[in-house]
Amino acid sequence: MTIGLGVAKAAIVVALAALAVLAGGRVVTAVFRLAERSRATELGGDEAAQQPVPALTQAATALRGGQWIGMLERLAVFAALVAGFPEGMAVAMVLKGFARYPELKASSTGAAERFIIGTFVSVLFACACAGLAIWLISLF
Repeated sequence: MTIGLGVAKAAIVVALAALAVLAGGRVVTAVFRLAERSRATELGGDEAAQQPVPALTQAATALRGGQWIGMLERLAVFAALVAGFPEGMAVAMVLKGFARYPELKASSTGAAERFIIGTFVSVLFACACAGLAIWLISLF
């Protein structure tokens, strides 16, 4: 009976880790779209029409590898929280910040805004998945 219980718990962790890593990118992209719409509304119709490529989309070229970095970030956050090591989340954020600092400092394309929005959404989604996994495991 304990082997079956262990397998069920492992399946929960693996399924929610996959959800955090793979679906998190879609959530981040959806929030970027919302942020662009909000920005277009703030600028007004004429100014928004003059910008052929939205700023957050354009900033993606400055932050190469963002999709892969985001996936690794969500995996690190999820694993740290499920393992009971929330400090690991801080380590992942510091490493990401130091790695991206030169690109963010040199860019004036909205890369910093994209970095902050993407990181917050990505981390919050990974935290929600980890919280759900911890809660479901606690039910057994």
